[in-house]
Amino acid sequence: MTTQPLRIRKAAVLGAGVMGAQIAAHLTNAGVETVLFDLPAKEGPKNGIAVKAIKHLAKLKPAPLGEKSLAASIIPADYDEHLAQLKDCDLVIEAIAERMDWKLDLYKKVATHLPERAVIASNTSGLSINTLAEALPENLRHRFCGVHFFNPPRYMHLVELIPNKATDANVLNGLEGFLTTALGKGVVIARDTPNFIGNRIGVFSMLSTMVHTQAFGLGFDVVDALTGPAIGRPKSATYRTADVVGLDTMAHVIQTMAGTLPDDPWHKYFKAPEWLAALIEKGALGQKNGAGFYRKNGKTIEVLDLGKQDYAPSEQKASDEVAAILAIKDPAEKFGKLRASADPQAQFLWACFRDLFHYTAYHLADIAETARDVDFAIRWGYGWKLGPFETWQAAGWQQVAQWIDEDIKAGKAMSDAPLPAWVTDGRRGVHHAAGSFSPAKGEDLPRSTHPVYARQIFPDPILGEKAPEGETVWENDGVRLWTLGDDRIGILSFKTKMNTVNDHVLDGIQQAVRVAEEQLDAMVIWQTREPFSAGADLKGALGLLQEGKLAAFEAMVANFQATSMAIKYAQIPVVAAVRGLCLGGGCEFQMHSARTVAAMESYIGLVEAGVGLLPAGGGLKEIATRCSASPVGDAFDNVKRYFETVAMAKVAGSALEAKSFGLLRESDVVVFNSHELLYVAKQQARALAESGYRPPLPARHVKVAGEVGTATFKAQLVNMLEGYFISPHDMEIASRIADTLCGGQIERGSEVDEDWLLALERKHFVALAQMEKTQARIAHTMKTGKPLRN
Repeated sequence: MTTQPLRIRKAAVLGAGVMGAQIAAHLTNAGVETVLFDLPAKEGPKNGIAVKAIKHLAKLKPAPLGEKSLAASIIPADYDEHLAQLKDCDLVIEAIAERMDWKLDLYKKVATHLPERAVIASNTSGLSINTLAEALPENLRHRFCGVHFFNPPRYMHLVELIPNKATDANVLNGLEGFLTTALGKGVVIARDTPNFIGNRIGVFSMLSTMVHTQAFGLGFDVVDALTGPAIGRPKSATYRTADVVGLDTMAHVIQTMAGTLPDDPWHKYFKAPEWLAALIEKGALGQKNGAGFYRKNGKTIEVLDLGKQDYAPSEQKASDEVAAILAIKDPAEKFGKLRASADPQAQFLWACFRDLFHYTAYHLADIAETARDVDFAIRWGYGWKLGPFETWQAAGWQQVAQWIDEDIKAGKAMSDAPLPAWVTDGRRGVHHAAGSFSPAKGEDLPRSTHPVYARQIFPDPILGEKAPEGETVWENDGVRLWTLGDDRIGILSFKTKMNTVNDHVLDGIQQAVRVAEEQLDAMVIWQTREPFSAGADLKGALGLLQEGKLAAFEAMVANFQATSMAIKYAQIPVVAAVRGLCLGGGCEFQMHSARTVAAMESYIGLVEAGVGLLPAGGGLKEIATRCSASPVGDAFDNVKRYFETVAMAKVAGSALEAKSFGLLRESDVVVFNSHELLYVAKQQARALAESGYRPPLPARHVKVAGEVGTATFKAQLVNMLEGYFISPHDMEIASRIADTLCGGQIERGSEVDEDWLLALERKHFVALAQMEKTQARIAHTMKTGKPLRN
């Protein structure tokens, strides 16, 4: 397939509600100049509604903006004064309320201002794209489609792309490429049917869960215990999710299904249960007003008890029998025991799965081209680990199909609609090495040949797909150095849990650098799964201290620093490919790389202060070196921006924020689609190698702020201590961080070298590590995963 790249210089979003404002925010994250429109305000500036929505973005959690200052780049507008701004836009996304009449009126209002080159899209979650297209002039319909983001738009991977009958294939392909690379999305092409794919299947799953909740007499919290992580779904499970979405919104979506799917064999269930309607009537709409299925009473989470018509403390627990069944790793055995069990909870779960599988198979041909599209839509849009077809196939396709058929014939299923003939044609599933099943074509179809997917060396796998293993160049117990093909770019991956750093990893990185220098052109540090690295192995470090092996502990710290320096001064470029958590030592490794390529959703930080320590893998040394080399400001002015970040153990909420923190360099690259991370990192490594890469010269003239700088920081810390903002131990840690960043007790403006700074790191790190309060912090963090303030 060949496709013309879609160049989006400027975009407009019509509608500054929750979704519209957040879509505008994410376009801005991606560097697209964006105009946010809404109705003219009745008082004050006419664009006041959009202005207010932009300000509100800073209050939302999780944060829609990758970096807060980006809000100033969004242009507020209204339909009375600013429609002329549409003429410069390459992409216009409508995101107003789900009212067909409102949308059609808006399209007629803006139509004459839309340039013929613009791609026009609706973010509708389920209204007819073909009907919407009819409101546009005929010369614009071929550039119109549905582009349905899931909430929150920055974080949810799924975008459904829905063409109308006139949509130009090149427009659709160009938009797919833009959404995938520029915005980092997983695109699924859906048919123009009500609620498309994700919400059609996802909302039905929630509806059937509600039906069976009532049938089996289970509590809402018990259902959430059964339908969350225990079956590979998000912690919010069913009823917590409904509370987050809003019970009124949930009821509206159900009502839309009822109105638009009159011939669906499950239609009689497309209504809000009586108890859901009663909650809405009382104004208990969920999280937005403090009460729904759950409410918070002080620190206690309470759940609605329908029998008592009141809230009671939530117990949220599966029965012992069902918990044991769900712990079974073999899916076939698990499903067999669920169906055979007399436990109401087990019967509930089997019924939910049965009706989900039945509904999804029955409607596959109507809503999607392949089973892959359905599974990805549910995984990416609802956060399930496996889609419905993957779950069914893993459990034994034919056996489960037989059980479903038996239940349909026995009148136990929600509908007596027969399973499609293809389900029972002897197949073992719908996903195979050759592709995924398409009922329209009657065969397995391979993945899309769109050029954008050539950038995904390891795409999100579907059940049955095997990723290439590559060829091992060298490995030990901590790391593996390997290559793909014959491109002479090595890939270094860790073998530890959470990719933490222990002695095997430290020794392994140093040896891998030596091997790469001899045999390869460049090396990329990339993990086969997130995170990049959760930092040092605290358990091993604490063990050495508790055993009194101080010399071994000091040697470990020195080895950590030697590893960072081996990365920095390697004779070949070492590129860090970061996604997910990149903390402590992991952050220090990327700081020493020739270049970092970071996925947008990278959470980078030097967090050692949180466990009573300071960064001692060369991180503080590297900060001091960068501050000295800066052409702007003096050593102290430059180090100020870092001090609070390190002393407060701040973690950047995105790769963009990591740049503002200075933990990523301006020359480092941010990639929005994490599946493209390795491709881009390898390209960067190859470009550096091809350009005659040489490592930096040793930093022997690092100008530091000295004892004057340290004293200034300490004065600030005293004020914080007296105001009870920090504890005495916090001050101890921060003072040592300040001393290291400022180069120790020497004159302001003195020049030192890297060894001097590394020695300061080691001295303060080892001193802090021997303190009782630091060891208590480390032990507490290892046990609870949370920091201790002492």
